[in-house]
This record gives sequence, C-alpha cells and structure tokens, in this order.
Amino acid sequence: MIKAEAKSLGFFACGISKARFLEEEAENFENWLKNGSQGKMSYMENHFDKRLNPVLLVPGAKSVISLLYPYYPHQLQKHDNAPVLSKYAYGEDYHFVLKDKMKKLMQFINYEIGKVNGRKFTDSAPVFDKKWAELSGIAWRGKHSNMLTRQGSFFFIGELIIDLDLEYDKPMNSYCGTCTRCIDACPTQAITEQYVVDARKCISYLTIEFKGNLPEELKEKFKNRVFGCDICQDVCPYNRKPLFHSEERFFPHPDLLEMTKKDWHEITEDTFNKLFKKSAVKRTKFKGLKRNLDFIK
Repeated sequence: MIKAEAKSLGFFACGISKARFLEEEAENFENWLKNGSQGKMSYMENHFDKRLNPVLLVPGAKSVISLLYPYYPHQLQKHDNAPVLSKYAYGEDYHFVLKDKMKKLMQFINYEIGKVNGRKFTDSAPVFDKKWAELSGIAWRGKHSNMLTRQGSFFFIGELIIDLDLEYDKPMNSYCGTCTRCIDACPTQAITEQYVVDARKCISYLTIEFKGNLPEELKEKFKNRVFGCDICQDVCPYNRKPLFHSEERFFPHPDLLEMTKKDWHEITEDTFNKLFKKSAVKRTKFKGLKRNLDFIK
C-alpha cells in the first residue's frame, strides 16, 4: 500500500529496511574523515552517532522507507561551449519538491494505518541515505559512490524514518561488474579508488560547497563546469537511456537552456535571481557562481 502510494506521487522506486545501527559503515566513514576527504564540509564531522543510528534521530524508529525520484531533464543546455550546470539544478531546489511529496506520503500512512511517528529526510540531515537505499533493495552503490539502478543514476533519494514495523526488502546487489568508466572519466581523479571520492578534488564539491580560491592546478580540468558535475554519471552505461522526470517544478526557467557562453560570462545579479529564484544554484550565491565563471575563462 505504501509503495503504491509512493509510485502515485512520482517516486519510481520505494524499498523498506529495518532501522538499525549501521555498524558496517562506522569504520569506513571514520577513515574517510580522518583522511580529510570531506574537505571543508565540517558538518560531515558532526553527529557521528546519529548518522549511524536512525533511532537517535527518530526515537523508537523501526523502519526506513527509501524513495527514489528521477530528475533527468527532457532538454539540455543548447550551446556546447556554454558553462555547464549539473542537471539536478535546472529547476526548483529538490529539497522543497521531495519534502512536499514525502509529507503527502506521511499523511497517507497516518490516514490509512493510524498515528505513526516519524520524520522525512532528503540530503538535509545526518542520514546515510545511500546505505539505506542499498539496504532497502532499490539501488546499489556505483564505483563513483553515487547510487545506481538499472534506470541509471539521475535521481534524488529521500527517506521516511518511522516507528512502524513493516516487511523489509532484501539489500540490492551490485551490477557494475568490472566496469571502471566513471573512475577513468573523472578529469580531476577525485575518485581515488572504487567507491571513494576525495571531495578536495571533486568539481561538484569545489563549485558548490567550497568557498575559497579554486585550485589553479585543476583549472584546465573543470571541463566548463560551473555548478556541480555529471561527468562520472554521463559515461555510465546505465545512463544510456535515462529515466526522464515529469515534475513541472523541475522545469528550468525558459531562458536558462538558451544561454550562450557570452550570456553566462556577462550575467548580472538581477539575471541570476531571475533564473535561479528557487534553485539549488542559490546555494553558491551570485558571488560563488561568478568565481566559478571567472575560473573557467
């Protein structure tokens, strides 16, 4: 019943896993932090215990409902030499869109089953969303550390952590085989080994999260990226036939896809605010986008 309602809300996958302490993630995550691979994302160091144990986020938690929502756009940027945005940032910020849909799912559960306590999450709290997606049987971790399905990897992940016992799905197996296209394609060699990304070299991190001066030694390797990076996903065989979204709130501003290289480099703050009114691009602010644009000139 829950899975059917999730599908009606636009989620193309829904799986359920038992809420528990993620003992198997603790050592890997601790080592990743010790190596400094989080860069300046100091928030990754906070709430270590909560990241590993959903019961600390939702007292009495019994189940984690994992959800996948597609975002691959029907149209891409028109000009090949124009600065490139990550596809997830074309439209409205996904945090708002997914939380609205998960709120409806939570209301449905409460209406059909009775009072259930829980919280909704989408990349906005200390939750190992990738691990829960894997444990719920709806995705596997690709070698680029993004999650994959047979419909590709261009999707958002959300969770409902609730205090209701449910029937649990089996974890997903990996279907990457011997393929290393994502690792080979990364222009900055940020994927230091299978499943491990060093944020300090990652174009997505550098253009969004990092607030300092961009590393000059990577200048020629940015491949025109100014907000996020999809290179490791674009080369993945599972993304040959991506799953397109049909969410109006993810449609870009009509002018965005038409912007030329000249338009981008002459962008004003007023134009920035018009194009990215409710967009995730607001995260880097106008000053950050200008920094990125100046870097790739």
